[in-house]
Amino acid sequence: MKTVVRPYGDTTGDGMVQVSFTLPIPHDKLAEGAALQLAGKMGLDPAMLVHAKPIGDGFTFFVVYGSVRHLVELDKVQVIERDFPLLSAKEVNAMVRQRLRRKLSVVGACIGTDAHTVGIDAILNLKGIAGEKGLEYYRELKVRNLGAQVSVPELVAQALAEKADAVLVSQVVTQRDAHLHNTREMSAAFREALPAGKRPVLIVGGPRFDETMAEELGVDRIFGRGTTPREVASYLVHRIVK
Repeated sequence: MKTVVRPYGDTTGDGMVQVSFTLPIPHDKLAEGAALQLAGKMGLDPAMLVHAKPIGDGFTFFVVYGSVRHLVELDKVQVIERDFPLLSAKEVNAMVRQRLRRKLSVVGACIGTDAHTVGIDAILNLKGIAGEKGLEYYRELKVRNLGAQVSVPELVAQALAEKADAVLVSQVVTQRDAHLHNTREMSAAFREALPAGKRPVLIVGGPRFDETMAEELGVDRIFGRGTTPREVASYLVHRIVK
């Protein structure tokens, strides 16, 4: 297997990439020149402007295509590999019933000002996502979906009331790293409210999270884009039941 690779565009190893960005200037020749200047400073050489469109008063969206000299060293890439078996709903239910001998309690929410429930609903709601049922489908899981814009104190209170084994938080709004601030606030609140052995498993997910930051953010697991309910259910069994 190759350990060093370059981006591919027209021919193997040509280093071609495509990037998009917005500049806070109206669309004209000067704006297009500014976009190419930025692309050059980013290392694209030569850079070609393939799309430019005004997106409001004083803003322009650009797409630039060009070649980079950078190499990707695959042996230095850090990722979080799945370290637990992927189970079916039947297997999850059986393991919880046989080993936990009670229903596994899960509380989920979008915290802070985040009103985008599509992520938490995809994991928790019965209909799930892409033909895969959500955690409400699992008979041995007791699921409470608190919805959107839940404050951290409210989340902690509800988790205590439900005797939650796990707390799932979705964060889609990420302006000014709001997802990181909210996650740190949540983990600190649970550490303050409960001793280490009594805290629920803390799980966060969203498209902008770095899965390697779990320890830094004070949570047990981070799930990124494309996560399915089955993955989350399998992790809960792996982490709590076993």
